[in-house]
Amino acid sequence: MPGLVHTINQAVAKSPVGTWFRLEGSGHPKERANSRFLTEIRAGLTTWAAMAYIISVNASIISDTGGTCVCPTGDGCPTDDVYAACVSEVGRDLITTTAAISSLSSILMGLLANLPVGMAPGLGLNAYFTYSVVGFHGSGIITYREALAAVFLEGWLFFFLSLLGLRQWLARVMPQSLVLSVGAGIGLFIAFIGLSSGGLNVIGGDTTNLVGLGGCKPDDFISGLPNYCGTRVLQSPTVWLGIFMGGILTVFLMMYRVKGAILIGIFITSIISWPRPTAVTYFPHTPAGDDAFDFFKQVVTFRPLKLIGNAIDYNYGNGKVWYALVTFLYVDILDTTGTLYSMAKFAGLRDPVTLDFENSTIAYCVDAFCISMGALMGTSPVTAFVESSTGISEGGKTGLTAITAGLMFFVSIFFAPIFASIPSWATGGALVIVGSLMIRNVKEVNWTYPGDAVPAFLTLIIIPLTYNIAYGVIAGILSYILLNGTAWALRKVSGGRITPPDYGDAEPWVIPPGSIVPTWMRVVANVATGKHAREHDVQLENREKSPSVGAGSSHGHGKEEPEGFTAVEMEST
Repeated sequence: MPGLVHTINQAVAKSPVGTWFRLEGSGHPKERANSRFLTEIRAGLTTWAAMAYIISVNASIISDTGGTCVCPTGDGCPTDDVYAACVSEVGRDLITTTAAISSLSSILMGLLANLPVGMAPGLGLNAYFTYSVVGFHGSGIITYREALAAVFLEGWLFFFLSLLGLRQWLARVMPQSLVLSVGAGIGLFIAFIGLSSGGLNVIGGDTTNLVGLGGCKPDDFISGLPNYCGTRVLQSPTVWLGIFMGGILTVFLMMYRVKGAILIGIFITSIISWPRPTAVTYFPHTPAGDDAFDFFKQVVTFRPLKLIGNAIDYNYGNGKVWYALVTFLYVDILDTTGTLYSMAKFAGLRDPVTLDFENSTIAYCVDAFCISMGALMGTSPVTAFVESSTGISEGGKTGLTAITAGLMFFVSIFFAPIFASIPSWATGGALVIVGSLMIRNVKEVNWTYPGDAVPAFLTLIIIPLTYNIAYGVIAGILSYILLNGTAWALRKVSGGRITPPDYGDAEPWVIPPGSIVPTWMRVVANVATGKHAREHDVQLENREKSPSVGAGSSHGHGKEEPEGFTAVEMEST
């Protein structure tokens, strides 16, 4: 068997496939050490297993918008069976959409950028899209169709920013403490969603304290207030099933580094919930339950997009669409840029000084293109997933890893009845766990100096409490400018005599090194001027033992201050 494996690896390496993906033994001048075909395939399967939970989780979150369904009463139609049936159809469409766009984006990332990074609709961004922009069942600032228009245009703006080389610079202009607190705040945001009625239902509404314990049965809701428990909190059996099977069991598997632990926890909880004559069934004997069970019994089928395909309303005359677009733009810059840099470093493909990595411009353009394609299919922005680190840790170094994950997402399209039948209490635990992974960003925040700590804390706490990432980012930036700008001005005017005692503990402002002009522009300029055009030789890092967890991203992506950064105090700007 080892001889057969070696033979296959060598045959593929010597083929055009090996040359394109720079496999070891391909003869490419920049072949990637220890990259082998069968290892890449195994790494791709591992990446898919770690990411597959997003199919059901994303559909569950975005279906809370109501999609293209219309509520005639304008109150969210909490008791309207016809509206609920329409929302259920939207959820099924979103299963197809999530699997399809994850497949397309991962395959393109692997094929064109040759990076072992899986792509899918991002957690945090989908929550912002749902609860802050569109609102629960369309109660937000713009409609679902208008929000898709914002995402669609964001993708093309990203595309041009990527071509101009501005994207990575925009991500690094923000002070690092604020970047880290955005990621941690999104983690709290996601965890709160996982604990609320859209997940485990541990947290419910409270008429006095706004929030309190939930988890009661529908008969115990306060009249006219769904998910507001009047009595008998935490009595619903699905709450405890989600806590122990989708939460505790999943964490236990993660402690032993079981591959695909989150996916396993989700499916075990779902399988227990599928039999009908139980207290935790997802298919009660009601018209809605009967319809869901009939779809579930199909097991394998192709579900076309009936309600959300090409549903964009290009109403760019609405100023609130631009407000949503700007927030999507900024948060997604932090998200995808942070993940790509972190994963490139983990795979040993990143320059330790400039933080650039091979095919970075192509990777950004692929991401931007897929954001717009995702909007056409009815979903929130696509982003790189930090779960790609699982495949990289299995030896993935080339785009073959991402392509394999993408092909598995393609197969998942035809299992829509299974993924559409995963209950919210099965995915709630996964959201809490992902949030707990993201909150570790806060350990890198500069808590010593109040000028850094207070803006970071405001960002961290306002995001989950307002259900709005934008408000947290705005609060952090404004408070940072006000506090540190005033201190800088006083120091400048007084000639350094009026300086905060702890000013030496302040986080220095960091100017990203390297040229802002992308490589392709420098090559074109050299050719036009007759200079010798040679591809920039990037001195790559050694591969890390584990990916860093940091920068402002919806998956806990890492950003460390690299060697070669120039630290500049504010007064020198």
